[in-house]
Amino acid sequence: VDPRFGSAMVQKLINIVMDDGKKNVAREIVYDAIDLLIKKSQGDKNKALDLFYKGFEQLIPLVEVRPRRVGGSVYQIPMEVNQDRGRALAMRWLIEAAAARSDKTMGIRLAYELMEASEGRGGAIKKKLDVHRMAEANRAFSHYAW
Repeated sequence: VDPRFGSAMVQKLINIVMDDGKKNVAREIVYDAIDLLIKKSQGDKNKALDLFYKGFEQLIPLVEVRPRRVGGSVYQIPMEVNQDRGRALAMRWLIEAAAARSDKTMGIRLAYELMEASEGRGGAIKKKLDVHRMAEANRAFSHYAW
């Protein structure tokens, strides 16, 4: 768990944000984002962590498509996502969407992306909806998933 909030989820996000082994830089980015969430929630640390968890839970996908070769064709087959893989995808999408934003620092970008995710909008939510839409469109091939 991370030393400041005692949360395994925050520690996992720090590890995923980390680039080239620079953990202190990653810690600074994530803690800046959570500090901004605390400021937005009138200084309530628990409310800010709840916002963090709610935004993160909104991003976890339920289904995804996986390619499978049947005969001479490759079909995109919808499959349920394992809980651990879902969390990993959600963190990856969150960081990619935050990096694509145009705010000043990565901490601010990450905070705003988390706030938008908790409200059900933003770049990471769009990615999740695209994945779900793709799985829905390929539902006819689900009988190939054996």
